[in-house]
Amino acid sequence: MAALPTSVDATQQLLSDGRYVADRSLSTVLYLSLSLGRPLFLEGEAGTGKTEIAKVLAETLGRSLVRLQCYEGLDVASAVYEWNYARQMVEIRMSEAAGDRDREQLSADIFSEQFLIERPILKALREDVNGPPVLLIDELDRTDEPFEAFLLEVLSDFQVTIPELGTVKAPKPPIVVITSNRTREIHDALKRRCYYHWVDYPTYERELEILRVKAPNAADELSQQVVRFVQKLREIDLFKVPGVAETLDWADALTQLDKVALEPQAIDDTLGVLLKYQDDIAKIEGSEARQILDQIKQEMHTEAARRSL
Repeated sequence: MAALPTSVDATQQLLSDGRYVADRSLSTVLYLSLSLGRPLFLEGEAGTGKTEIAKVLAETLGRSLVRLQCYEGLDVASAVYEWNYARQMVEIRMSEAAGDRDREQLSADIFSEQFLIERPILKALREDVNGPPVLLIDELDRTDEPFEAFLLEVLSDFQVTIPELGTVKAPKPPIVVITSNRTREIHDALKRRCYYHWVDYPTYERELEILRVKAPNAADELSQQVVRFVQKLREIDLFKVPGVAETLDWADALTQLDKVALEPQAIDDTLGVLLKYQDDIAKIEGSEARQILDQIKQEMHTEAARRSL
């Protein structure tokens, strides 16, 4: 288990060690979150690297990663704990057959730890040999508001109450990272318990750096063109513009096809890696893609000529 970073620079280095390219503002809020023990709430478009931060933290700090993937209808039984009813039933029948326990003792026995199934939140509150784990509550905006309200106790006191057993409190608070794609607004009461950061699409320079770190096999010219092309797409009115994850996937796909630079036919053939809606693909493929490619080639030519002066 590695020690927590003691400065913003050390936090940025920690993320860099995990091959995560972060800007200064993200490193600052993460440092404050780690050093002051407050949950980190990351909001932004899908594919901008929010989930990856929790994974990198767990890896670089040597902590366990406990992930709670949120969805509509998520309840306490799926997120915190539930009783193993099948085992409890077997225990009851064995006890009845043996006749060795009275009803009160049997009830106490079947609602003990050995019949408890731990779900992500309860696991994150337990003592871990690697130190407090990283609890990733991913895509919180997909859950219903009642579950969001339940999280208030967890995030305030790092404890949950099990009626049959009592209160379970974390010996040391886990490192909590919450993500949201903003499909709905998260209540202010929950946000107040967290440090907030909006994870935006990266600039050209930062996205190119990400590509060079995450997709080192891509040719340099291809990487530059891929990033420029994606940045152009984000200026167009599409149903879903590509995120950083799609940029990386596209670079990997083109490299797999032995491409060292963008070509019109290769763009059309691989747009499905980059765009996930047919209407968006139909809008870009063909003449629009060629026009974007011509623009970025002209930009690169102009910049090269300027540097040569």
